[in-house]
This record gives sequence, C-alpha cells and structure tokens, in this order.
Amino acid sequence: QVQLVESGGGLVQAGGSLRLSCAASESVFRFNDMAWYRQHPGKQRELVTSIINGRTNYADSVKGRFTISRDDGKNMVYLQMNRLKPEDTAVYYCSANFTIAKIPIAGDYWGRGTQVTVSS
Repeated sequence: QVQLVESGGGLVQAGGSLRLSCAASESVFRFNDMAWYRQHPGKQRELVTSIINGRTNYADSVKGRFTISRDDGKNMVYLQMNRLKPEDTAVYYCSANFTIAKIPIAGDYWGRGTQVTVSS
C-alpha cells in the first residue's frame, strides 16, 4: 500500500503565496493521474485542479492563480497557490492513482490533508 503525504500548508495573508507538496510513501508507486481537492468548513470536498491523461484542468475559482505541477524525477506533485484570498481557506487534499513499472494500479489514493488559512 502507498500513502500520500501533503505538506506546505499554513497561515498566509491575502495576496500571498503557498506551495503545497504531495509525496508518495513508496517510491515504486509512480504518480499517474493526480488532483488537488479542498474542503471548506461545513462544505463538501471540491476539485481544485487535476492532471488526467496529461490534461490539466482548474476550477474557475482558482484559474490564473493556482498551478498544479509534477516532478517525475522526485515523484512529487505540487500546487503553487498565488494571490491567495480568504475564501481559499480550506483543508487541501492530494489524490492520485499510480503505476508500478508503468502498469496502472487499481484505486485512487488520498492524503490526510493540509490546512491552508488565508487571513484578510
């Protein structure tokens, strides 16, 4: 089994930036499709951005401010968040599926989340 571990969350003022990272606990598991979700207090988890079959998509609320990226050499996924707004305050989750030796592995995996708080 593989675990996803997010890091990089914290408290930032509005207009500031944060970069979230997502790492797989086992290097043999290589990122395939990946996504970042967030969950505001009392609300359902929502998709922020994804890379699926090589295509990148963003929620309208973050377009032009957030960038998802991957570093296959380090087997990491990132979410660069710029021009943060108070409404970006949420717990951010990394989700992914994997390949081992280029063979897709069944199942989607989730991290435990990292808190992002944007003060006004």
